[in-house]
Amino acid sequence: MKTKFIIHFFAIIILFANSVHASSNFKDEDPEKDRVIVYVLKNILSRYHYVQKKLDDNFSEHVYNSFIEGLDPSKRYFTQEDLKEFSQYKYLIDDQLRDTNIDFYKLVYGRFLEKLDAAKTNYRTLLKQSFNYNKKETINVDYEKIPFAKNENELLDYWRRQLKLSIIGRIEEGERIQKDKIDKGEKVEKKTFTELEVEARAEVLKNMNELYIRIDELESSDWYSTFLNSIVSGFDPHTTYMSPRIKSRFDQDMSGKLEGIGARLQKKGMYTHVVELISGGPAWKQNELEAGDIILKVAQADAEPVNIVGVRLDDAIKFIKGKKGTEVRLTVKKKFDGSTQVISIIRDVVELEETFVKSSIVEKDGKKYGIINLPKFYIDFSDSNSRDAAKDMEKEIERLKAENVKGLIVDLRDNGGGSLKTAIEIGGLFIDKGPIVQVKYRGEDPLVKNDTDSKIQWNGPLVVMVNEFSASASEIFAAAMQDYKRGVIIGGKQTYGKGTVQNVLPINRFYEQYPSDLGALKMTIQKFYRINGGSTQIEGVYSDISLPSRYSYMKFGERDLDGALAWDKVKQANYKIRNSYSNFADVVYKSNQRVLNDEKFQKINEYAKWLKKNQDENIYSLNYNEFKNETDKKSMQGKQFKEVFKFKSNITFNAPKYEYELFKKDTILKGKRLAWHKNLKKDIYMNEALNVLSELKMKKEYSIVKH
Repeated sequence: MKTKFIIHFFAIIILFANSVHASSNFKDEDPEKDRVIVYVLKNILSRYHYVQKKLDDNFSEHVYNSFIEGLDPSKRYFTQEDLKEFSQYKYLIDDQLRDTNIDFYKLVYGRFLEKLDAAKTNYRTLLKQSFNYNKKETINVDYEKIPFAKNENELLDYWRRQLKLSIIGRIEEGERIQKDKIDKGEKVEKKTFTELEVEARAEVLKNMNELYIRIDELESSDWYSTFLNSIVSGFDPHTTYMSPRIKSRFDQDMSGKLEGIGARLQKKGMYTHVVELISGGPAWKQNELEAGDIILKVAQADAEPVNIVGVRLDDAIKFIKGKKGTEVRLTVKKKFDGSTQVISIIRDVVELEETFVKSSIVEKDGKKYGIINLPKFYIDFSDSNSRDAAKDMEKEIERLKAENVKGLIVDLRDNGGGSLKTAIEIGGLFIDKGPIVQVKYRGEDPLVKNDTDSKIQWNGPLVVMVNEFSASASEIFAAAMQDYKRGVIIGGKQTYGKGTVQNVLPINRFYEQYPSDLGALKMTIQKFYRINGGSTQIEGVYSDISLPSRYSYMKFGERDLDGALAWDKVKQANYKIRNSYSNFADVVYKSNQRVLNDEKFQKINEYAKWLKKNQDENIYSLNYNEFKNETDKKSMQGKQFKEVFKFKSNITFNAPKYEYELFKKDTILKGKRLAWHKNLKKDIYMNEALNVLSELKMKKEYSIVKH
């Protein structure tokens, strides 16, 4: 009954490695709305989350710690005196949630707003005069481990040390830049330490002012989202509350498209700047708006224009975006001559090209090979006829086959996941039919998700590239190809390790009488398992060929997240290994030996160890001479790794033929492709993947062994 309920009402199944976090004057804007959201969330989570969790004192303690850390991760605001007052609720939050009571939130948030105002006074006062740079003192920047300041005096000293660290870092950088220019024979007006210090303090003050402008733009709903995420994260790290604004961004990210003018905007000071025009979008086609222009006013068709100077970016975007076919008139200050101009643009659907599949063709040893880059497993949940990752992959493979490629690389590096549906369908493009993944609801037997289409879109040699940021849906596809021995997995030692499935639940569906948008809950409802029965949770997918990277020894991934669900396994599915290669083991062995003996990869491995060592060093001297000596020492050590990733292959990457017609109309797309191909040529990991692909040999008629 539970399974049917979720599937019937909420068909949006997603997989992502990243979580959504919402990061102002205190006023209870809508106390009824706040209580309604808490009421609905606790009921949904208790009934349908994959983990059945008690709202007890342990849960209460999690919410307590998580919310305080969410507001004050760098220990800049609260003191132990504040925490003593907050602690009266430490083991009562579970009881409050049952009564839909948010007194804990009100107390902490109210105090936080007071502390924000005090912080502005603190940093501005401290930055009015120079610090003592000869004093022997240190700062520990491992904020998770250092205690909160005992009182306001010690808190002020925390601020002083943090600001001092920022300043001496800038002074050291200024001296180093001067020295480098002098060593190169450039004419430089050498600045004294005092002059550099004054400039550094001014720059830090400017950055702090800009930071607090952004903070002031946040609304109470943004901070309340932080509290709500402290609650829902008590179930697992990937369960998150999404405010209406965050949900809108999520939908855009998943579908790779939006309705608007097709311009990327950025807030600088009081003004909204145009950073980039999206290729093929309405503004790009209209050809009057330019990168660097400043938008001053926005009008809906011939309505009265609204001044957006000083308006926060999210609100400015709300004015500018709109339904396809509607008109927006922008009053802009032109970048080049400073003139003011009114530009009329008809809004349309804008596709974010960087979201979608793209391919390249390379020739190696007289044979052509195809490379498909898949940034995410995208889908438009609201339109089943719209493009999605599976449809685009099938089409792209067909185009590459038409150009007679002999092997295929699917690049999933940095692909954090997306739609479960598209992951299954893409897996089906490389096998005749059979299971791709198993999914399991709480307390139920696993369900096997099959590819039922006997058509194989690509039956040639296959290499799948992954790294430590390949997660979730990427891991489903990579695991299936590995379990079938359909392709070679090459990349980092192991992928991210997210083996859970989330569902997006609009909160208003559970409280339909509420008049405004309550946002959504992205909730973990399933775990997924490989067809061999093992989970990718925590463990990820181990590469057949492991390549050293800068992340090899870094601490991150699912295994390092608080509250991550445990690894386990289920019964393996009924599947048959595809023994499609005559030399699979030999190719993997040769590549591993090649990597082991390659000086470049050896150097990358040394660099990764050095980075890990530096990551573990959290204490810095605040005596300038000592700080400079430490920095110089690290700089000297780092010089040996200056060219660690410098690499250039002797092969050329080209666009597939169909794109050349697009390039004639779209020079921006052409430029992006040329830049991508240039980077591929310098990509040592892609080079080794091509070596592996060129060595793989298919059996003329591969046998199928029952597993």
